[in-house]
Amino acid sequence: MKVVDLKKLCKEFIGYFGVGLIAAIVNIGSLYILSSLFHMNYIISNVIAFMLGLVVNYSLSKMFVFKDKTMNRTLEFMIYGLIGVLGLVIDTAVLWFLTEKVAIYYMISKVISTGVTFVWNFLARKGLYYLVEKKKNFSSEN
Repeated sequence: MKVVDLKKLCKEFIGYFGVGLIAAIVNIGSLYILSSLFHMNYIISNVIAFMLGLVVNYSLSKMFVFKDKTMNRTLEFMIYGLIGVLGLVIDTAVLWFLTEKVAIYYMISKVISTGVTFVWNFLARKGLYYLVEKKKNFSSEN
């Protein structure tokens, strides 16, 4: 049985936080530009901005954080896509709820929804990779 390497996990989290911060700036900045300057509905702007941030996050994460080459690229992309779609749902739901039901300014709601989604993305990505690796190791042992 493989033991979780806490030092590696902390290092990945710190790297993921740095990458996430850059992606969040792209995401939040795009939301503001699309909503305030181009007068788009904040929910539509959020979907576009989230996708831009997701591309930045994926690219930088692959280069600097999750460098493991053990997973099939197609499977990895499918996992990332699934986590991204669920992250978009979470992000948009939190943004809408805080803005419409709690009456918080949409940009403050976005900062909060970005934090919630960041935690979801990291835990989901690590959890799914762990399950895939565990299944692969189990299959090779039998």
